[in-house]
Amino acid sequence: MCAGPGDTSPEGTASDCTSLAHADSIDADSIYTSPSQKNESASTLIPKHQKSPMALYMDSLGLINIAELDNSIAISLMYTKADNFTGEILYDDLSEAYLHPHAAYALLKAQEALKALHPSYSLIIYDAARPMSVQRKMWDVVKGTSKYRYISNPNRGGGLHNYGLAVDISIQDSLGRPLPMGTKVDHLGVEAHITEEGELIRNGKITETERQNRILLRKVMKAAGFRALPSEWWHFNFCSREEARKKYNVIP
Repeated sequence: MCAGPGDTSPEGTASDCTSLAHADSIDADSIYTSPSQKNESASTLIPKHQKSPMALYMDSLGLINIAELDNSIAISLMYTKADNFTGEILYDDLSEAYLHPHAAYALLKAQEALKALHPSYSLIIYDAARPMSVQRKMWDVVKGTSKYRYISNPNRGGGLHNYGLAVDISIQDSLGRPLPMGTKVDHLGVEAHITEEGELIRNGKITETERQNRILLRKVMKAAGFRALPSEWWHFNFCSREEARKKYNVIP
């Protein structure tokens, strides 16, 4: 979702960070080679004339459309609908999930790790790269409410979504049904915290099955180099905010 104050986590280690401006120098094949990439063809790539202006803008910045890397990863951006914690549609013309190349190829590793454990499962993305213009819109919606604590302030540099270095994600089964995780994505409350899952089970807030599903998600994302956000089971960062600000460019 957001990553306001304290968007750090003890889980995982930071990946090597380089500037978005140097994305063209990345050797994708040396980072990751997956059988799923064999699915890439003219039919899986979206022709430019069919893309929205926002998608073309993301392309122009060197960000990567996840569907064009691996179409087995499901996409359902939550801010394309009003059914999110803000109650408003924030993405008017973006339905594709984009990430910085480093985070994008790391995500393919996570999908590969998940498929190795559960071939019928797939990752499903609910939010990825988020332009700062959208971050400001989100901030304006929650400013003055209790929800502001869950949003990175755009006036202070925003969060890792604004660099294409964070993803809100879960797991779905072979029928496209999200695995139960105890709360909806974007839930604002202690039930979404990963640091108190034992107590949440004892209090009947989540089940052991839901905790095991969360653990599975953390396992495959950590294996790919992502860090979990303690307050949101669905949110994963590719590197720290400090590293991002030093070595990457924000998405205007």
